[in-house]
Amino acid sequence: MNGVRERPGTPVPPPGLAPALLGWFAARSRPLPWRRDRDPYRIWAAEVLLQQTRVAQAVPYFERFTAAFPSVGALAAADEEAVLKVWEGAGYYARARRLRTAARILVAERAGRLPSTVPELEALPGVGPYIARAIASQAFGRPCVALEANGLRVAARWTAERGDVRTGAVRRRLEAALAAVLPPGAPGAFNEAVMELGETICLPRAPRCPTCPVARYCRARRELADPGSIPAPGRPRLRPRVRAAVVVLSDGRRWLVQRRPPSGLLGGLYEYPGGKVERGERPIAAARRELREETGLPAPRLRARGVVRHAYSHFAVELHVFEGRVAPRPAPRRTRWVTPDEFDRLPVPRATAKVRRLVGPPGPGLTRRVRGAGRRRAPRRAPSRARGSRTVGRARRARRRPGRGR
Repeated sequence: MNGVRERPGTPVPPPGLAPALLGWFAARSRPLPWRRDRDPYRIWAAEVLLQQTRVAQAVPYFERFTAAFPSVGALAAADEEAVLKVWEGAGYYARARRLRTAARILVAERAGRLPSTVPELEALPGVGPYIARAIASQAFGRPCVALEANGLRVAARWTAERGDVRTGAVRRRLEAALAAVLPPGAPGAFNEAVMELGETICLPRAPRCPTCPVARYCRARRELADPGSIPAPGRPRLRPRVRAAVVVLSDGRRWLVQRRPPSGLLGGLYEYPGGKVERGERPIAAARRELREETGLPAPRLRARGVVRHAYSHFAVELHVFEGRVAPRPAPRRTRWVTPDEFDRLPVPRATAKVRRLVGPPGPGLTRRVRGAGRRRAPRRAPSRARGSRTVGRARRARRRPGRGR
């Protein structure tokens, strides 16, 4: 079962665990939108969204995505920009691109129907071992165990597993332990119940053991003073901080934007020209350099508009925003001019959306230079001779005028 043989000595949960868990799940499970039916496409879309997103955050994105693309065929026929725009804000945009690519394969090769077996599902772009098993068990009743982060934590506590759950050997041991108690008639419900328990009760740091429906079957609960000590916490990852400069270039009614490469971070999204501030470089200098390197345009006079900060999952960015005005001209290579309405229809990173809110609509009045921008200020013009003569004359007359009361 699940392609994993149980090793000698692998702790197996008691047989009463599965019925107790399924009873609790039937009575207490959350009414999530992808649970309304067993539509394989909706389960697939939900599982892809849930890869790096919590359930509460994923629900509105799921509803928006499936409303825009209600079937495999609709997703396959959609323009990539439209897919990324609907996905906007959910992050990890490669997930959306791979979903669309897989949908196109399904339409071309299987009339838009998802396969039902794990190997066939794993052959699709973006479908790994967990998602394949989740779809196979939930949509097609295939007897396989699907364990993601929550499920691995739950299974480790049930079996008092001390190893690192991120390793393949420990994952296989936990899959084997749960496969031994997997109910043959309800593998999908069992997998969902395990995930639901990890999401709502068997929490990472402070498990709610007194309210757990299967606490009596849990070895960590019975044997440890702190069941939350399993699994052992990994080292916290430092989140690097990136400083960048962004140029919001306007021709009076439009902005200049460019599209990121289709692969890599935030692939396929649109943004204002800009890039990383190098070590020892001032943000205004970086703004001018990046604009020239990315568009070939020399920087006009720039005005500093502020700093936008945004935290992604693996790094944080600090964007120094500058605004400039140029005369209308054709868009340089790999860029395009867009009006605010057109901009709002493009898929953009969240940080870029924050920049857009900061600068407001394009328009005149963008010619004031940034202090210290590298250009010498024009010397203050001396008063005209005529004006100066009148001023000096009034001062001399005032000195000659006798004071009042004399």
